[in-house]
Amino acid sequence: MIRMLSELVPPSVLALLVSEAIFVFSSFVLACLVVLDIDPWVFLRHDRGMLRIAFVELSILLGLYFHDLYAQIRIRSRILLLQQVCQSIGIAFLVQALVSYLRPAWVVPRWVMVVGSGFALPAIIGWRILYTKVVLRALGGMRVLFLGRNELVEAISQRVKERPELGIEIIGTLEEEGRDAPAQTAEPVLGGVGVVKGIVERTRPDRIVVGMREKRRALPVSDLLDLRLSGVLIDDAAKMYENIFGRVSVSNLLPGQLIFSSDLGPRPGRVAIQTLYSSAIGLIGVVLTAPLMLAITLAIKVSSRGPILYRQKRVGLNGETFVLYKFRSMYDDAEARTGAVWASKDDPRVTPLGRWLRRLRLDELPQLLNVLRGEMSIVGPRPERPEFVKTLVERIPYYRQRHCVKPGITGWAQINHKYSDTLEDTVEKLEYDLYYIKNLSPALDAYIIFHTLKTMLLSRGAH
Repeated sequence: MIRMLSELVPPSVLALLVSEAIFVFSSFVLACLVVLDIDPWVFLRHDRGMLRIAFVELSILLGLYFHDLYAQIRIRSRILLLQQVCQSIGIAFLVQALVSYLRPAWVVPRWVMVVGSGFALPAIIGWRILYTKVVLRALGGMRVLFLGRNELVEAISQRVKERPELGIEIIGTLEEEGRDAPAQTAEPVLGGVGVVKGIVERTRPDRIVVGMREKRRALPVSDLLDLRLSGVLIDDAAKMYENIFGRVSVSNLLPGQLIFSSDLGPRPGRVAIQTLYSSAIGLIGVVLTAPLMLAITLAIKVSSRGPILYRQKRVGLNGETFVLYKFRSMYDDAEARTGAVWASKDDPRVTPLGRWLRRLRLDELPQLLNVLRGEMSIVGPRPERPEFVKTLVERIPYYRQRHCVKPGITGWAQINHKYSDTLEDTVEKLEYDLYYIKNLSPALDAYIIFHTLKTMLLSRGAH
C-alpha cells in the first residue's frame, strides 16, 4: 500500500485514477481529430487546447470523486454507475458554461465537448467493469497470514471482504494452542501457531499479522524472529487495523503503547506550522466570507427573535475552556428547558433557517474568529462542552488525551464518521481523533479540508 497524505491509498485505486485520467484525456484529443476542420495539432499545441482539455478532465474526475467512485470502486449496480458517470460529465458541462462567462478563451469548442464526452462515457464505464472483474485480480495483492484470531482480526477480515480495492489477500489463520477453532471462519485454519515456520515456507505470505489473545506464553518468539530476519514482515493486528480503518482501536490500546510510541505525536514542529497556516486560512476566510456572513446575520435577525451569534463554552487545548462562536440556528433560549443535550436528527429546537445553515455548515463560519484568536485550528478534534467532557473522561479511556492539540472547525473524525449522538459514536470518533493526533501533518490537514468541502457541497452529516 502507498501512504499518501497520511491515509492509506491502495495501489489499485491510484492505478484506476491514473488510467481513467488517460482515458478521459484521450477521448477529448480523439474528438479534436474527428471534429475540428483545422489541423487539430494547431489547436492542441498552439491554442492552449491541451490545457483546456486538462481542465475538462479535472472537472470530470472531481465529479467521479464527489460521487465516491474512488472511495468504493466495487460496482454494485451498472445502472447506478451509468447515472453517476453521466452526472460527473454533466458537472464538466456546467463548469464549461461558467467558464464561457468568465474566460471565453478557455472554453473547449462545443462539438469537441459533445463528441469527447460521447467517447469518455463508454470508456469510463467499460474500463470500470473490466477493471473490477479482471485487472484487480491480475494485480494480485499483499498476502496476509493471521497468527491467532481476536476481535481486531475479525474486523480486519470483514473489511478486506468489503473493500477488494485494498489489495489484501488473506491466506488463512493459525490458531492458538489450547483454543478451539472457531465454528465458522471466512479463511481456512491452516494449523496451530507452533508450526508457523512450516506454514510460511509452504504459503509464502508477504506479511504475518499477530492477533493472539494471549501473547506472553503462547507467542512463538524465536520462530517469528527468524522469519522477520528472513524478510517476512510482521505486524500487530492493532497496527494493521489502524492502517486499513484510519483509526486507533481504543478497546485494545494499552498505556505502554502510547508512552513508548515514537510516532504518536503531536510533534512540536508540525503543530507550529499548523498554527501558522491555520491563522492565514482563518484571515483569508474572514475576508472572503464577510459578505456571506453579513447576509446570514440579516437573515437570522429577520427570521427569529434572539441574538445573532450563539456563544457556548467548549473545552480546548490542555482542557482549558473557551467561548465558541456560531451563528444561532436554534430558537432563543432553546436549552433553558432541556439543559445541555446532544444535537439530534430533526431537532425540534432548530429554526427553519437554522436547518439550512447546519446542512450547509454555514453556522460554523464565526469559528474563523476563534481561529484568529488562537483558540482553535482549521483542522483538529471537534471541541466538546465541559458538561459532556466531564462524563466522557470518566467513561471512555484516553478521552482526555484528545485535548493535547487545539480543536478544529473540521477534523478527521468529521469526514469519516457520522454526527455523534451516542456514547458508542463518541468512542469511535475518539479513535479517529487519536489517529489524527498521531499522524498530524500539513498534508493530512489539506486532505481533510478538501474532503470537508465535498461534504459541505453534498450536505452530508449535518444535524
